[in-house]
This record gives sequence, C-alpha cells and structure tokens, in this order.
Amino acid sequence: MSLEVIEVNGLATIQDSGRKGWKRFGVPASGPMDDFAFQAANMLAGNSENEAVIEIGLGDITFRALQDCVISVAGTGYGLSIYVWDFSLWSSYYVRNGWTIRFNKTDDGMWAYLAASGGVQTQPTLGSRSTYLRGRFGGLAGRQLQSGDVVSTGCLAHSSYEIAARTFREKARPAYTQSPTIDVIMGPQTKYFTNESIETFLSSEYSVSLTSDRMGYRLEGSPLTHRSKTELISEGMTLGAIQVPSNGQPIVMMADCPTTGGYPKIATVISADLPVLAQCVPNKSRIRFRETTVAKAQKKYRALMGGLRNSIVEADL
Repeated sequence: MSLEVIEVNGLATIQDSGRKGWKRFGVPASGPMDDFAFQAANMLAGNSENEAVIEIGLGDITFRALQDCVISVAGTGYGLSIYVWDFSLWSSYYVRNGWTIRFNKTDDGMWAYLAASGGVQTQPTLGSRSTYLRGRFGGLAGRQLQSGDVVSTGCLAHSSYEIAARTFREKARPAYTQSPTIDVIMGPQTKYFTNESIETFLSSEYSVSLTSDRMGYRLEGSPLTHRSKTELISEGMTLGAIQVPSNGQPIVMMADCPTTGGYPKIATVISADLPVLAQCVPNKSRIRFRETTVAKAQKKYRALMGGLRNSIVEADL
C-alpha cells in the first residue's frame, strides 16, 4: 500500500520509536514528539508500538490513498477529513483507493500522528526509520515530506479490516491543555542557581518561544540567575532535561535533543508530562513547573502508560 502527498505546508516527517543505542556515538534518538499519541496511533492501526508513522506538525497536509487501506490518527491540534467527511482524531478508519486524507491545523495542540496498518516502510538507518533533519538521514531521504512524495506502507491483511472504526477512550489520553502544570525532578545542577532563581522557576509562568523546534522548546519568562559560571564541561543529555544558558531563559530538550550539553540543568520534565508539554503552542500556551519526586513520577508514568493496552473500543460513528 502507499499514500501520496498531495499538498503540505507544515512539517511532516517519518518517525518510529527512535534510534536506540547510538547516543554514545553522538547520534540523537529522534522519534516522536508526543510518544503517547504515537503509540496510540500504532495500536489503533493494529501495529506494534515501534512501527514508523507520519508525524504532522505546524501546518496542513493532504494525502491520497493509492490503494485501499486502514489508517489511524492520534494527537491534538488538527481537524481530520477523509474524502467528503469530517472525523475525529484518536480513531481508526477504512480508506478506499483514491480517497483524500486531510489534516487541517487548529489553534490548540501541535502534533498529530498518521499510522497505517502494516507501518510506514522506508530503509532503516542505524536500525531506525526516524527522520533526523539536522543529520539528513532516516525517514524519506533524511528530509521532511514534500508534495509528490509516495510513502509506502505494509500490506493490508484481511484481518486488518476488522481494526477499522475503533477509537481510543478519551479518559485514558494525556490531559492536554494550553495552561499545564508540568511536573519536574529538580537537578542535577541546582547548585549553580541562586535560591531566588529556583523559587522563580517553580512559581513563574512561561511560554514556548516561536524559535522552538524538535530539538528543544525554548521558554520565555522570568530569567533565572546563575551563581557563577554558566557553562560546564559537556556531559550527557537526556530527553526532558531543562538547560539554562547565560540569558537565563530555560530550554527543554525534546525528541531531537543533542546527546551532550554544557549548560547547567535546573530540572528534568518527567516522562508522563512530556506529551503534554510537546503539544503546547508557541506564543500561546502558559506553562508552570512543579517539583515532584521520583516515586511519584514513576507512579504517574505507570498510570498513563497502563491505559494504552485496554482503552481501545468500537467507535460510535
């Protein structure tokens, strides 16, 4: 099966669960910005959680199905239409050969995921199909999708028809909002910040800068003050780490984050809240941070991910 890109004016790339095992060589993991929506889309399509999908952000995109197929969509910030009908995200659908699939950007949210039964099929690079735009590898020739591209997907088995018309329960989805309180684990370099700055970080409101991208969300708000030096010897970096450069404006590391960094890290966003942060809209969302513990973060993550396995039901279409 395959999907043809008819028109695109945003950012659309192919992403799987990420490029694992290569960080020690300086290769970012990449993968989805909203890992929960990514996994939900794959499950709705009857795929394994690691299959490649199309991640859509920042603008509209239209596809045409070149064969009959079953697709699923998840995420937030988009309206969906198939052929002449409008549908909701977080569901799976049967699409006939020649029908169009349109994603129209809305005001709330940032990323949507289009999965096809059988998964998106491209040549893996370093064991992954994820696109790393800065490195120009993975996905489709290491670049974002363009008009005229044809994206191949796996074969549609007879049983795949049975997975159409399913939906993912709303109560099991992340609590997406444009005014979230994001839980963080403080450290590992809080000693580099004044006590006043730590209080400011945990009490102030931040917005996402328009200069943000898949590598990092630059935040704008009350600047944080370092005690002395603002740069360290480069050390390992992780998804969700919050670096603070010399201008005092935090940067949250996202899916394409580098493997090392030299700015002090005041905190790390917990895994359960990364999907909510990823869907925050630049220059619109208002974000606050709240300190939590490792035990509470693990409990919150288990509760969120535990809902993936038992929240798919027949859709009421």
